[in-house]
This record gives sequence, C-alpha cells and structure tokens, in this order.
Amino acid sequence: MEVTARLNNLRIGPRKVRLVAGLVRGQSLTAALAELEFLTKRAARPLHKLLRAAAADAEHNFKLAKDDLFVKRIVVNGGVTMKRSTPRAFGRAAPIRKRGSHVIVTLESRTGATAASAPAAGPAAPSVVAPSDGQAKKAAAKAGSLPAPKLAPRGLGRRYFSRKTG
Repeated sequence: MEVTARLNNLRIGPRKVRLVAGLVRGQSLTAALAELEFLTKRAARPLHKLLRAAAADAEHNFKLAKDDLFVKRIVVNGGVTMKRSTPRAFGRAAPIRKRGSHVIVTLESRTGATAASAPAAGPAAPSVVAPSDGQAKKAAAKAGSLPAPKLAPRGLGRRYFSRKTG
C-alpha cells in the first residue's frame, strides 16, 4: 500500500531541496524523521513536516503501522519562479529569479502490516527485501556476466566537466 503526500509552492529552490531529499530517500520513516530533525538545512523542516503528514495519513486513512513505513519515492520539481530585478551599473537592471519547489513523497509499507495487526511489543524481525532490477544488474556486472555500465557525470558535475575553459 502506497501513501502519497504533496507540498506545493515551497519557497526554496529545487536544487537545495533535492540535497535534503536525497538523504532520506529509501530510508525507514523513523530514520528519515530522525535525520531531518537534526539537519541544519532550511529545507529539512518542511520535509520533516511533510513526512509526518504522510505518516499520519497512512495511519489514519489506511490503518498502516507507522513503524513499518519507508520513504519509497521523493520527487522535487520546480515550482513557481518569481521574477524580480535589481539595479546595476549605467542604469541597467539585472534579473533575480526567486525559485520555488513542489515536493511529492510516497511512503510504502514494507510488510503490508496494519496498525491493528502490528505486534504490541518485542523486537521486530528483519524484513527481507528482494533486490530491485538495478541492483540485480549491478550484481551481475560484478560477477562478470554483463559489461559494467559507463556512468556519465550527473547534475553539477556534468556542468563543470563539460565546460570549455581557456
């Protein structure tokens, strides 16, 4: 069972929010909340609040156990960009772009346990998660059956390494 929550028009740039979102992607809900609680980035507080809201939806609407949830997907897209200008030399004006973000979080239950069927006390047994298709390909590449994929630099690294410098 998947539970989705959205945060629209967050007035922090998407690149800054993606840094924080990458830290909690794939973690259990309790670990993600603990990490966001003590992170000093400004985007950590709204993401913490969004995760708590998604967990409350899962608990109340779908009767899922809170301890069983993990962050399956977190997507940060660009939102509204407010355009302003600042004065420059010789009477010119330079643009300022105040960027915003839209965040979509998807939580999923690892075992599908509901809050009513969750054990009352005692240590939880470790759950076995089947490897994803990408993990299986990586394992096969290490074994030598597939050629290792060539990784191109992504994001900021691509911009720096493809720049023509004199």
